[in-house]
Amino acid sequence: MRINPNPTDDILSALAQTDERQQTFLMQLSTGRRVNQPSDDPAAAAIYTGNVAVESRIDQYLQSVASVRALNQTADAALGSVVTALNQAISLGTEAANGTMSQEDMNAILQVVKGVLNNIVQLTNTSFHGTYIFAGTATTTIPFTLTPTGVTYSGNDGVNTVAIADGRTISTNVPGDQLFGQAGSSVLDSMQQLINALQAGDHTAIGTATSAVAGSLTYLSAQRAFYGNNLNQLNGDEQALQQQNLTLKTQDNNLVGVDLAKAATDLAQAQTTHQAALAAAAKVLQPTLLDYLR
Repeated sequence: MRINPNPTDDILSALAQTDERQQTFLMQLSTGRRVNQPSDDPAAAAIYTGNVAVESRIDQYLQSVASVRALNQTADAALGSVVTALNQAISLGTEAANGTMSQEDMNAILQVVKGVLNNIVQLTNTSFHGTYIFAGTATTTIPFTLTPTGVTYSGNDGVNTVAIADGRTISTNVPGDQLFGQAGSSVLDSMQQLINALQAGDHTAIGTATSAVAGSLTYLSAQRAFYGNNLNQLNGDEQALQQQNLTLKTQDNNLVGVDLAKAATDLAQAQTTHQAALAAAAKVLQPTLLDYLR
């Protein structure tokens, strides 16, 4: 058996190895991860890196879902208020059309209906985080303006879309002219028609205009379903994204996560081994008087 006459290098190498094991287990305990650099497990590290990229996209999609949901809830609430206003106008128009009201009462109803139209126009100009939600894609333009002769639309008929998953987008709005100004079912035109009839005091025209308002209400209620459907879809998309995220994070934990109890035990053993190596090295490498005299 050959004896190494100069064991210093071997001893120092052994000490470095035991110290490295200590540091490895300390790192695992502090990070909660078994793989802290690619060399720890190249295959697991590669899969984990890919998962992190997907998880980052999912986080962005979840933020988009939350933003679109809030926008759609705002739009739906505004349309709900328009529906309430139209029902009030229908009730007032029906009352005025019966021919038994005095001119003073008719004038009072006229002022209330004008107020209802003004309220509706304000609702059609509802904004969300500084953008007008019923202006099509012209979200920085006030879409509707009330004039002495009616209401004008300055938006467009564009539809905004947002990506909410890989390969999936969702429309976020219905253009204002489609909601409130559709020919034959226009909320705004029928309201103006009712105002004109009330100003003229023509009971037949008031009845006709009231029917037109009721027709526009039916149409608007059908259009409003877009937002309810969107909200249902968004809830489903959010659940799918959250489940995908959970699946990836579970896989991440299996790939690079550490068993903390085992890591603690391994650290204790590594520390014991390192201390023993230090003690052995101290004996082997202990300097002698001759060493100092050389």
